[in-house]
Amino acid sequence: MIKKKLDSDSSPGRRTFLRNILLGTFSASLASASLLSGGKEQSDQLKKGSMNYRRLGRTNLMISEISLGGSPVPEMPILHQAFERGVNYIDSSHSYMNGNSERQIGQLLKEAGRENVHVGTKFHLRRNWSEKSIISSVEGSLGRLNTDYMDVLLIHGVEDETLLDDERVLSAFEKLKAQGKYRFRGLSCHANHHKIVKKAVECGFYDMIQLGYNVFDIQESEKDIETYDDYLGACGIRHLIALAKSKDVGIIAMKTLKIGGRRQNLEKYKTGTTTLYQAMLKWVLENRDISSAVIEMLSFEEMEEDLGVIGKSLSERERQNLFRFVVENSTDYCHMCGLCQKNCPSRIETTSILRYLAYHEGYAKTRLAKESYSRLKSGHTATACQNCGECEKICPYGVPVREKIREAHLLLS
Repeated sequence: MIKKKLDSDSSPGRRTFLRNILLGTFSASLASASLLSGGKEQSDQLKKGSMNYRRLGRTNLMISEISLGGSPVPEMPILHQAFERGVNYIDSSHSYMNGNSERQIGQLLKEAGRENVHVGTKFHLRRNWSEKSIISSVEGSLGRLNTDYMDVLLIHGVEDETLLDDERVLSAFEKLKAQGKYRFRGLSCHANHHKIVKKAVECGFYDMIQLGYNVFDIQESEKDIETYDDYLGACGIRHLIALAKSKDVGIIAMKTLKIGGRRQNLEKYKTGTTTLYQAMLKWVLENRDISSAVIEMLSFEEMEEDLGVIGKSLSERERQNLFRFVVENSTDYCHMCGLCQKNCPSRIETTSILRYLAYHEGYAKTRLAKESYSRLKSGHTATACQNCGECEKICPYGVPVREKIREAHLLLS
């Protein structure tokens, strides 16, 4: 619930928050894996070889703590090596690499054995979608995957909670389920997390959720902050994860490294031999309510870096360097809470625009970013900005929204 608008980065609440995480005040409350999982030891985990596996909620699928993103999927030698190292869950979509992501995954299924790999793929609800278009999309994915079924069928990037129990969506799911074309249903969520996750959990129709979660979500409420009861504003990511856990809805974390295929050289945040990206993954996996962290591994070096965290906890020195990174870069990261878009008098799709800018700058997905930006409705882009600043007044993180949407327009239009 909003108490009052946050006027600037220099507000007392923000200064207190940044000072506290830099000095380590949050270490004890955020470091403990037992605290994050409600203080209970988890029995739904196992270790096989060098990989740890966690249960994906009520699906009962035991999936690797590190799973593989398919946008883009790595070349086949890397894909095979990741599988051999224990990665057994791959996330994809009909839209990734124009369908070639699913085709490459299908090749792995054939060579590794269908029963040895768990696959989740997605369909979109775009333009004039219908029950028929959903079924057609899923059948196309099954053809490219060269399989009779997918382990998890997800709705791609839900931003409107009313779609989750739309009769057309549920009917398509039921018909496909009756035909044995998927085992479990889920969704991915990029924005409007609070309403989407709450509705998905409470309606009871969904077995898992793929949700953005990374170290920039360390913000917790503070008694002396007068801006939001929860410093995450409308997000409250950890509370949403706990809600899902309470109903045994599995959670896969995405956007865990804040970036995708464009990893920067961030040596100044390195702790001994532990890279910043390894520390980010360790932080995410501390939360035992997370089943897996899905990431892109596009080279053997990235694969070694990512899989090198399995079984290793985050040290206090690593935690402090990680928090320092957050302090120094927090205003560059959009949490996709949707408050700026909700409060924009010009109805600019700011949250979507900031996500497309991240695709370009952090994920090296310029083509996807431009195509996505071009699909925005006329009058909902940065050109409609009246420079009123409402977006920045409401943002709990001090993101320079106006500057960034203009940058996106120059780069992507």
